[in-house]
Amino acid sequence: MRARCPSRLLAIAVFSVSSGCSRIAERSQPQTLTVFAAASLSRAFSQLGDTVQTRLPGLKLDFNFGGSQVLAFQIKQGAAADLFAAADEPSMRVVEDAGLVNGTPQIFAHNHLTVIVPVNNPGHITRLEDLSRKGVKLVLAGETVPAGRYARQVIANLARNPGFPVGYEAKTLGNVVSNEETVRGVVTKVQLGEADAGIVYVSDMTPEVGAQVRQIEIPAAGNVLAQYPVAILRHARNASAAHEFVGLLLSPAGQRILESNGFK
Repeated sequence: MRARCPSRLLAIAVFSVSSGCSRIAERSQPQTLTVFAAASLSRAFSQLGDTVQTRLPGLKLDFNFGGSQVLAFQIKQGAAADLFAAADEPSMRVVEDAGLVNGTPQIFAHNHLTVIVPVNNPGHITRLEDLSRKGVKLVLAGETVPAGRYARQVIANLARNPGFPVGYEAKTLGNVVSNEETVRGVVTKVQLGEADAGIVYVSDMTPEVGAQVRQIEIPAAGNVLAQYPVAILRHARNASAAHEFVGLLLSPAGQRILESNGFK
C-alpha cells in the first residue's frame, strides 16, 4: 500500500481547520437586519441605522418603509423581517395576535398631526375651519392607514369645538379627493399642488418639505397623540442585531434622533 506524504496530510488538515473556522466566523458575524417600519419613520430610522452600523461593523440594513397596515399584512403572510415598528397599536396588534411577536411591543415615540397647504395656497386656507368650505380639495391617508385614522379623529374632534361650523365633519370629509396608501403620499400631493390641503404628522415637516408647504397647527384640544410601538419578531433571523437596534431606539441617544425629526 502506498504511503501518503505527511506534509500533504498536514496541509489538508490545516486547510480543513482554517476553512471551518472561517465558516464559523462568517456565521457569527451579523449579516443583514431587516426592518419593517412605518413610512413616517423613514428619515429617523435611516439615521438610527447609521449609528447601529458603527456599533456592528459589517451589518447590512434592509429597510422596508410603508403603511403600517400593509407591513403588518406582509408579516402575517410570511414576509421575512427581524423588526417591526408601526405608527399605531392596532397594526402591531395584527402581528401580535398572529403569534409573530417575540416579547411585548414597546412604545418608543409619539407624534401629533398638522395641516399643510402648498406655498402658493391655491385654496386660500388660513384656518382649520376652511377645510369644510365647498370646493376645497383635501387629501388624507386612507381610512386603514394609521395617519388616515388619526386625521379623521382630528376632524371629528374639531367638529365638537366651539366656533366650528355646523356639519364640519361631514363637509370636510366630503372634500376628500384622494386617499393615499401612506402619509408620504399625502405630503407629495400637497407639495406638487395636486391638493389644497392635507393632514400629516408633525414629523413630516422636514426642512425640505417645509420649504414647499405652509403649516396650520392643530391645537391640543383637537389633536391626537399617535403612539409608535416596536417589536422584535418571533422568527427574526438576526435577533441580536434587532436587540441592538431597539436598545438604541429606546436610549437617550436614540430619543434625541427621534426628537430632532419631530417626534415626541
